[in-house]
Amino acid sequence: MVRPLDKPIASDGGLAVLYGNLAPLGCVVKKSALAPQMLVHRGPARIFNSMEEAIESVTANRVQPGCVVVIRYEGPVGGPGMREMQMITSIMAGMGLGETTALVTDGRFSGSTRGPCIGHASPEAATGGPLAIVRVGEMISLDIPQHSLTLEVSDAEIKRRFQGWQPLQRPARGILDLYRHGVASAAE
Repeated sequence: MVRPLDKPIASDGGLAVLYGNLAPLGCVVKKSALAPQMLVHRGPARIFNSMEEAIESVTANRVQPGCVVVIRYEGPVGGPGMREMQMITSIMAGMGLGETTALVTDGRFSGSTRGPCIGHASPEAATGGPLAIVRVGEMISLDIPQHSLTLEVSDAEIKRRFQGWQPLQRPARGILDLYRHGVASAAE
């Protein structure tokens, strides 16, 4: 049903772009698919360097409600290819975590994603984005009405952690290796 302009479902769109020290170039969330209590959330980070690691931990009940699942190294360079994260989001929803537990990734989501799933975090971990230096248990807060995503660590500490930092490099051959060296950021 198409609604008239004077009677919209909501006063703004279904997507929100968030910014903060965890995604200085932005990230995207489908806010129209969120439970109201997840519009503002704060929780300890659970860190995974691939979607498979996250799936294994979630299905083994090692992810507690209220945390923030961080899946890094799934962006355009890190993947390589920025694959879809739908499998983990479906599993989290099926296990009852969709209304209590946020997910932040430099990977991407499709239109079918529901719950507090924040994707396209830029810059991505593989290119030195802040997701790369998040540690287990550190507090992450999101405030979708305020368009913010924040790692509760000082800017000085973030800078210190990048001294000597080396990105995780997944092996890639052929066209995927060429792609990795020529692709732009998800923000671009």
